[in-house]
This record gives sequence, C-alpha cells and structure tokens, in this order.
Amino acid sequence: MVAAPTRSSTPRPWRSGSAIPVRPATDSVVATVTPRIPMAAPRPSVPGGRFRPSAYVEEAVPFTVTAFREGHDLIGVHVRLFSPAGDESLHRLSPLNDGLDRWSTLVAPLEQGVWRFRFEAFADDFATWQHAAEVKIAAGVDTALMRTSGALLFDRAVADKSRPRAERTALQGAARALRDTAITDEVALGIVTDPELAAYFAERPLAMLGSVGDELELLVERQRAGVGAWYEFFPRSEGARRLKDGTVKSGTFRTAAKRLPAVAAMGFDVLYLPPIHPIGQSNRKGPNNTLHPAPGDPGSPWAIGSSAGGHDAVHPDLGTLADFRAFVRAARGAGIEVALDLALQASPDHPWVREHPAWFTTLPDGSIAYAENPPKKYQDIYPVNFDNDPEGIRAEVLRIVRHWIAQGVQIFRVDNPHTKPLQFWEWLIATVSAESPDVVFLAEAFTRPAPLQGLAMAGFQQSYTYFTWRNTKEELAEFLTSLATETDDFLRPNLFVNTPDILTEYLQFGGRAAYKVRAAIAATAAPSYGVYAGYELFENVARPGSEENIDNEKYEYKFRDWEGAEERGESLAPYLRMLNAARRAHPALGQLRNLSVHWSDDDSILVYSKHLDAALSPTGASDTVLVVANVDPHSVRETMVHLDTTLWGIAPGEPYQVEDLVTGAVWTWTDHNFVRLDAFTEPVHLLHVKESR
Repeated sequence: MVAAPTRSSTPRPWRSGSAIPVRPATDSVVATVTPRIPMAAPRPSVPGGRFRPSAYVEEAVPFTVTAFREGHDLIGVHVRLFSPAGDESLHRLSPLNDGLDRWSTLVAPLEQGVWRFRFEAFADDFATWQHAAEVKIAAGVDTALMRTSGALLFDRAVADKSRPRAERTALQGAARALRDTAITDEVALGIVTDPELAAYFAERPLAMLGSVGDELELLVERQRAGVGAWYEFFPRSEGARRLKDGTVKSGTFRTAAKRLPAVAAMGFDVLYLPPIHPIGQSNRKGPNNTLHPAPGDPGSPWAIGSSAGGHDAVHPDLGTLADFRAFVRAARGAGIEVALDLALQASPDHPWVREHPAWFTTLPDGSIAYAENPPKKYQDIYPVNFDNDPEGIRAEVLRIVRHWIAQGVQIFRVDNPHTKPLQFWEWLIATVSAESPDVVFLAEAFTRPAPLQGLAMAGFQQSYTYFTWRNTKEELAEFLTSLATETDDFLRPNLFVNTPDILTEYLQFGGRAAYKVRAAIAATAAPSYGVYAGYELFENVARPGSEENIDNEKYEYKFRDWEGAEERGESLAPYLRMLNAARRAHPALGQLRNLSVHWSDDDSILVYSKHLDAALSPTGASDTVLVVANVDPHSVRETMVHLDTTLWGIAPGEPYQVEDLVTGAVWTWTDHNFVRLDAFTEPVHLLHVKESR
C-alpha cells in the first residue's frame, strides 16, 4: 500500500505517492566502508559523479538505489529530500523485483533550485515477520511462535507515542487478538494480512540497523527548461515584399510580430529566431550557398558582423534594438518566449576581426581560416579560436549574453557548441545560471554521443539529438527508450523535426504522411520538440546532392502563403494545432522518463505509452496516452498490438475505452488489439486511455 502524503497547512514543494512523515534520521557510526545495509548506484546521477543531475519543475523523477542485506530478512528504503527552501520530506521506495535488488520511487519537485537528497536503508521487522507468518501460519508450522512474535512487534509499535492514538489502539487490539488462544489460526492469518495494519507500518516502519547514504544534489530548473513546443522562423522573411525592380524589401521585427498570433494559435510557446545581427559583405553567400551573390541578396544570418556592429547589434533591415524589445514583449503577450541564436563565429567584416585578431586562427599564408564541415564550406564565416585569449573571449561572450538577457531574452539556442571547448560552456552556463537561473541554453549538437552528452552534463538544459535520422520502428524504439531511461538524469532532448540544414530523405520522399508521423512522434515522445517554418507547408524539395531545402532560407528571403494554404486544406497547421492542444491537455506528455515501448506484430507499427499517476499529476488525476504510429509512410498496415496495461493500472484482459485525439473515434480495447493505419489518411493513433488508475 502506498502511504498517503503528509498533510500540511502550507503547500508542499513536491508531489509524490510515497511521502511519509519525517522522523529524525537515526545516527549511525560506521567504522567500515560498507554500511550495515549496503547501498549502491544511487540515481538520479551523472556518470563519473562530477556533474549534478538535473530535472525540471513538475517532472516525475525516479529516485533509485541498490540496497540489500544478508540472509532472508527484509529491508526497507527511504529517500530523504531537502528542498531549496529547507523543507524536509521522507519518501518510501518500493522494490523493483527485478532480481537486482533495485528500489525506486517517483517524486515530482515543485520548487526550483538545488535539492539535496540521501538514501536510508533499514531492517524492516514488520515486513520480515509478515512474510514468515503468512507462510507458516497458512502451513500450520510454528503458528504459536509466529503469533507471539507478531504480538511483541505490535507492542513495540504501541510504545511509540508519536503514532496517532487511533493507530496505537488498533495495534493494541491486534496484539491482544494474536495472544488470544481462543481465536483460530485463520483469524490470526487475517491479522497478518490486514492491509490497514500493513499501511501503519509502511508509513511508520519499525526500522532497525539503519544505514545512511551520502548526501547528493539534484538541480531542479524551471519547467521551460524541459517542456516546450518550439517554432523557428526568419524574421526577415515575415513581411518581406518584392519591389517593382525585382529587389526585396526585408521584413522587420514589426512585420514579423504580425505572424505571432498564428504561431500562438498553433500552440507553440517558444519562438526561435536565427541570428538577428548585421551580416557581413565579404564572401557573402548567394542562393543555394553559391559564392556569387547578386546585389540585394541578404546573405546568411550566421555570417555575423559588419560595419553596423556585431553580436550585440541588430540588423538595420530588421529595425532597432527598441523594435526588438517590442517584439519580445508582443511575443510574451501571445504566450510565447523568444529564443535567440548564440553563434560564436564572425564574418570577415566583424569588429572582432579588426579589434581582436588573436581570436581567430591565422594560416601559414597569412589568411584567416574559415569554417568548414567537409564537404560543406563556409567562406563567409570565421570560427573563433578559444586558446589564444581565453579570458578575453570569456569576458566578451558573457557581456553579450548579459546584453540580450537585459533585452528580455531568457532562452539561447547555441549554434554548434561541440566545436567549442566544453570547459568554456561549463563556465559560461554556471556563471549565467548563478545570476539568472531562468535562462535556458539549447545545444545544437548534431555530433557523436560523447560530446553531445558531455555538453548536457556541463549544463546545457536541452539538446538536439539524432532523432531526425531515426525512422524505422526498431531505430525509434531503441532511441526513445534510451532517452527515457539511460541519459534522462542529465540530457533533455529537443526533438526538432527539421531545420534549415536538415531535410532528411524520409521527409523528401515520404509525402504528407511522413510529415504527420514525424510531428506526432516528436510532439509526444519528448516534452520538448521543434518545427522549422515551412514544415506545415510540406516543403520537401532538397538541393540536389544535399540534405537541405533547395532555395534555402539561410541565403534568401522566403515568401509563403500561410493563410491561403490552410484555407485550401494544404497546410499541416491544423494537425500541429491538435498535437499541441493534446500536449497541454495531457500532463503525461509533459514527461520524458515515463515512456514505455510496447509490441506490435508489424515491423512498421511503433507503439509506446506515457502514463502519469494521479499523485504526481498537476490535475490530481492519472493520465495515460498511447501512440500507435505507422512509420512506413507509403503503406496501409493491419496488425495486432500487444500492451502491458498494468503500467496504467488495468489488469490483463480487462476492457477499457480509448479516444483517438486525432479523429475523435472511441473504441473499447484490452491488452491485445487490432489496428489498421492508412498512411494516406491518418498514419497515427493518438489515444487517450479514458479509464486509467
């Protein structure tokens, strides 16, 4: 039985189904390395132990530890939590019964800041007696001894004056009954298995031989650090106009603000802007990354810096710094946070090149090295060399970040952080977080596992991942399970479905079904996901020989008829609106660690569930969502899906209702169900379990 949380006159800074009254920790003087009841492998943790694990407000965090003792006597395990404000709480762990002596409980912290926790193990005298008595009395073995032992155990509990009077009275009556030779063993067995009596000892165990683990820390950040629906657009394209002479007049912050209501109506709550700074003229790129721009070509926003300024300035075509602040305020009024690109690189015209030449790499021929990612070449960009003047670079980048924070920016999408020293990011994020704990950094790190995970350990609140290249049922099942169970203590994925640089073959050739499938999985498998503008218009034509859109917006203005496409039924915007509405309505989708993959008989039908217990839910009600996706966008699939319904409290074979949030259809399901998914109509079932417990 799960103990009820402690009642308090003030709101508790956590949600948990396992909170029990706090009692003073038992002092234990240990002269050996191994405590009396050994404990190991505590989680949450970060591999290596040097960095702090992290979570976000309202995230259901698994607290897990390995604990065991010699012989067959049973033990219990608690985790003692200390909130940033100093509130103390005690939570009972349950055995995972996986044969590995693992114990776990879920707690949802509600207070931002650094939490401290430690695990405490103890000999559970009641559980040991209950197990032995249930077996022996039922078998008629040592029944008198078992009854006497139980009565003595209840006497010990009655002597504890901290227990409620009603509880002590009930335990006193149970002890008297066990000693009464007139009652049968059958009645005595009823006392042994009485769930109410067991609940007393679950809440206030008779704890002996206590062991106390090391005190550990968990950084809990604001919810936006882990949950958000991101939308990316280029402000220069929003409101851009082609003039009579064929040239283009750039959109501005003021015209881009007119797009905000539509972005908000689709349910997005973070708007990511590519760099908004002045763009260099030297080696400026033309359409499709050519080296021969025409007059009026805007160039790549990532070629930062000109005579108009550098990273602390805005492009004159977009407006003024005051216009940008007004744009941020307008976005906030629409329920959207603005995320700004932080790209630590420079065009050849950046003031840094003239004022700080040591910040770049000079080649033997005297030229400055431009950026390359073979076969890609970026002649319009100089990468920063962090080794010649590290203190000067640190001071300048910190000044820039502080500058944009002062303009109202709280989120930074960092361009290619894996090409800069990890030590630098650890320092920058720690420094900024100490001053402004609400600031969020997203790593655009499409790189190898070690640097990608290293950036997350060093402090990045979110990260791009390999999601765009995981497309088959097998790939997705393995990948999503890994995110939810292996790196979940420190890496928060942001499942962007596309970027200006990434248009995968799956999207190029999968048709509209592919766009639906990728959006549905991204929006439900992780609490944070993102969409680059044009996705809703099914822009799927790539530049020959590349994995990016032809006529790429990085190098030119884009003209899109958003409203007309939706009126003609040619827009994915209604589908995105539905997905984001489901994310808001279902708190289970705001969690990362609760994803469980189920089985289907078809190699192209991916099935997973996300469940949140009532005790951990902000609504006070349990929530379960099932996703059944046909990941082959060229087919109609019919198959059986097989579900572990016990994950949401429904016994195998028991019927329950599901509602498809895509179509509104309602079906009665069990643990084995037939599905038909037509990629040419609706390739994904997004099912709300209407009877979960």
